[in-house]
Amino acid sequence: MNKRFVGVLAFAFVVASVASLLLYRLLINRPTQAAPPPPGVQVALAAKDLEVGRVLKEGDLTLSPWPGQVPAGAITNAQDALGRGVTTTIYAKEPVIESRLAPKGAGGGLAATIPPGMRALAIRVNEVVGVAGFVVPGMRVDLLVSGNKPNSGSVGTMTRTLLQNIEVLSAGQDFKKDAEGKPVMVQVVNLLVTPEQAEQLSLAANMTTIQLVLRNPLDHAVVKTPGTAIDYIFSGVRPTTPPANPTPRVRPAPEPKPVPIVPAKKEPFVMEIIQGNKKNEMKFENTGEGK
Repeated sequence: MNKRFVGVLAFAFVVASVASLLLYRLLINRPTQAAPPPPGVQVALAAKDLEVGRVLKEGDLTLSPWPGQVPAGAITNAQDALGRGVTTTIYAKEPVIESRLAPKGAGGGLAATIPPGMRALAIRVNEVVGVAGFVVPGMRVDLLVSGNKPNSGSVGTMTRTLLQNIEVLSAGQDFKKDAEGKPVMVQVVNLLVTPEQAEQLSLAANMTTIQLVLRNPLDHAVVKTPGTAIDYIFSGVRPTTPPANPTPRVRPAPEPKPVPIVPAKKEPFVMEIIQGNKKNEMKFENTGEGK
């Protein structure tokens, strides 16, 4: 066989092998076209930012497929959300959740944001009482009351913490937050309280002066304080915090009073004197000396 022919054949075989290897690698590294995702469940999304208190209407919601796992409590039928009030701000393209809407028939506005068993109590404030306008919905505050305690003696005006860790529902006539995040002058603040706290706060608002104290929303600790008075401030005497469970003071039993001994009354000595048909009696004191 011609050696030249064999060399050409070997060279062709090598070239074909290299070309096949390169083509094989090219086909392996070629990205595969992803299969289209299966159609997801239709979920109601907010068509725009929905503020607290808004009553949902047509045009506020859009139905869109939701890829992956559907969020718990998501609205899948827009008709189930229409006419219900928004209790937490829902932003555009965000799924509408049952827990962020008021119950059916509750309507909108501030009343829809009040949880069952709680009350919203409005108190009048000024720039100072309202912590210079920084009291906005969602904040937590403490309430200080100042006044003259009945039968307090000469300590003067007293101040004590009445309520702690109270949530602010609204500030001012509009209970929406400022879009620019600036402090807002408020005249009325609605606080979320229990019925018992509402009674205390209503009485304090009429009889004392109320001051709001802003606190960290993540700080829910309740601190026991003894309060203070004008006399303590000027005298430098700091009242001590009363113990959580004070031991009741037991008064000693009074000593029994001695009972006076009354001597027994002695019967008088009687002497009968008979003169003829007359009978007389004479009584003599019985001294007991003759015994």
